[in-house]
Amino acid sequence: MLPNQMFNAVLSSLRTFDPLSDTLDILIISFVFYQLLQFARKSRAGQLVKGIILILVFYGLAVMLNLKTVTWVLNNVITIGFMAAVVIFQPELRRTLERMGQSTMWANLLVGNRRSDPSLRGAWQSAVVAICDAAEQLSDTRTGALMVLERNNNLDEIIRTGTPMHADVIPEMLGTIFYEGTPLHDGAVVIRDGVIVAAGCVLPLSNNLEMGKDMGTRHRAGLGMSENSDAIVVIVSEETGIISMAKNGVLIRRLDRQNLFNLLQEEIVPPAEDEEANISPLQKLMRKGGALNHGKPE
Repeated sequence: MLPNQMFNAVLSSLRTFDPLSDTLDILIISFVFYQLLQFARKSRAGQLVKGIILILVFYGLAVMLNLKTVTWVLNNVITIGFMAAVVIFQPELRRTLERMGQSTMWANLLVGNRRSDPSLRGAWQSAVVAICDAAEQLSDTRTGALMVLERNNNLDEIIRTGTPMHADVIPEMLGTIFYEGTPLHDGAVVIRDGVIVAAGCVLPLSNNLEMGKDMGTRHRAGLGMSENSDAIVVIVSEETGIISMAKNGVLIRRLDRQNLFNLLQEEIVPPAEDEEANISPLQKLMRKGGALNHGKPE
């Protein structure tokens, strides 16, 4: 009887299906579940999430097989489990909500994305070339560097931890800031709209346990910044001279100048006006949402 009841319920739902509202409803729920899966995949407690999903599967089987005692036990476990999950995931949930609050994505949907403004293309192109030149020079001299390139998420709180500036992005300026004898060399430089707006900034440290032992505080700070915002972070190791780039909690290591240039050109430089005109509204919406995470840190 149970399979027949389920089949009849499905048929009843199909008869009352509203193409507009129900499709929107399905898309929203799908998006929420996708974000939850992404959150679980990137969370330090990912194994715990798998355990919760396994309990839910057992609960569904117990209900289908009418196992009353097992259902009662699992029902109480799930009730307590959801409350415990809020406590366990408190740091990740707080970071996610802070990132949503800092993001200008929602305003961009209404008034347009300033980060994709073609008028900033020239400034960012010049900045990217200077960043790549400076990273290569700093790598050769094994001078540590940390450069944060702001995108959609507003970084005013990070900027307030450093020294405000308004300087063009040129290799000589970056080399001077990160020279070991200067007061600002230990902090991060924040670049907004192709201009240096602050130096000596303090970044949040990542709690990622998979980071290699050869990576120190500078790499942990760069990765932490990319976990807490959609900013792109360029890191030059003081010990090895290795150039790395952090994006969405992923650390891409052992970059040369050309590879770094190609990545920054793709992630930072706004499209030209003719390229923008050829982008569909859906592609624009997906671009505003940020790039997907395709890997894990080394």
